[in-house]
Amino acid sequence: MARPRLELQLILEGIPGVKQVWFQPPEGIKLDYPCIVYSRDAQDVTYADNQPHLVNTRYMVTVMDRNPDSPIPSMVAALPLCSFNRFYTANDLNHDVYTLYF
Repeated sequence: MARPRLELQLILEGIPGVKQVWFQPPEGIKLDYPCIVYSRDAQDVTYADNQPHLVNTRYMVTVMDRNPDSPIPSMVAALPLCSFNRFYTANDLNHDVYTLYF
C-alpha cells in the first residue's frame, strides 16, 4: 500500500530553508519562497492474483527558489526513489522539478 501523503508532507517540511510546502495549492495563494509545491503524478501498480498487490504513488515535486545555487534541490534529490526531471526559470524564479515515488 502507498504511504500516506501527510507523511511526505512532513518530510518535505523538514527540509532546512523551506518556508512553505504546498500540496496542490489553490489558485491565488501567495507563495513564500523558497517553497516546495507537489502533486500526485501517477501510480505504479503491481498485481498478484489479478488484484492490486503493491501501489506506489508518484509525485511531481517542484522546488521554487530565487537563489540559483540553493541547497534545497540537492536535499530533495537525496530522498529515496527521487529523480531529477527538469529545470526551468519563470518569473525570476528557479524551478527544479523531481519525480518521487512514495
